[in-house]
Amino acid sequence: MDLLGKSLGESNADTFELVSRRKLDAPRNLVYRAWTEPELLAQWWGPNGFTNTFHTFDLRPGGVWEYTMHGTNGADYPNRSVFHEIGPECIVLRHETRPHFILTATFEDVDGGTEITFRQTFETEKEYTQLKPICEEANEQNLDRLGLLMKRLSE
Repeated sequence: MDLLGKSLGESNADTFELVSRRKLDAPRNLVYRAWTEPELLAQWWGPNGFTNTFHTFDLRPGGVWEYTMHGTNGADYPNRSVFHEIGPECIVLRHETRPHFILTATFEDVDGGTEITFRQTFETEKEYTQLKPICEEANEQNLDRLGLLMKRLSE
C-alpha cells in the first residue's frame, strides 16, 4: 500500500489475473450501491476522462449489462457483460466483448471503511500479457474515481 491507501497492484501470470485493492473511507453498503445503482456506476466506471451510456443493466445472475464507454479521443467502445454472482460481499461478471475476462469485485468491512478487491482474470496468456500494462493503470484509475465518488456521497 502507498500513503494514500492504494495498493500497488498485484498480478499472477500463471492464472492470467490482475488484482487491485483499495481501502475506502465509506461503509460497505455505500460502496456496494456504487456498483449496483446504474446512476452511480456510470459516474465512476472506466479510466480517467471516460464517460458511459448504459443501455441495459439487469442486476441479477444471468442478467446483462450493455453500455458504451466514450473515450477521451472521441471513440466509442461497446461493452457487454453478464452478471454471474450478485451479493453484498461480491459481484462477479463475465465481460463478453473482447477481450474476454471475469471480473470479481469483493467488499470487506475494514477499520470503519471498506476494502475493495478488484480481480480481472483473462482467458488467455496472450490477452493477459498484451493488456496487463493498460488494465493495471485503468483499474487503478477506476478505483480512484470510485474513491472520489465515495467522498462526495459521504459529505
